[in-house]
Amino acid sequence: MIQSIYVNLPVDDLQRSRDFWTKLGFSFNEAFCDEKALCLMLNEGSICAMLLQREFFATFTNRAVADHSTTQVLLAIAVESRQQVDDMVRTALENGATRYREAQDHGWMYYDSIADPDGHQWEIMFSDPNQLPT
Repeated sequence: MIQSIYVNLPVDDLQRSRDFWTKLGFSFNEAFCDEKALCLMLNEGSICAMLLQREFFATFTNRAVADHSTTQVLLAIAVESRQQVDDMVRTALENGATRYREAQDHGWMYYDSIADPDGHQWEIMFSDPNQLPT
């Protein structure tokens, strides 16, 4: 059984990343933050994103680190409502994110897609399993 998940992402500017995610309403585990890394709390105690200075990130792999022109991973965050999707995306766009794909509405699932200031692609989604087609 998995106890927690740590997603590691390279970033160019830790302060810009801290400011961006703080404005979206997220917090950080300061015990794991320093001049090379931030521990972004996506779900307290179970899901974290380690935002690592690009040079520091590179010390953990022998492969090339993806740049802003490639997609290495798509990250999806489930929230509690369609309104929360729209609010979070609007706040992200106002604070340096870009939209890389228009919002999608499948009836039972609604999501919008942004790239954070470091180019990482995030899908903010709401789904209602009771609305799944039968």
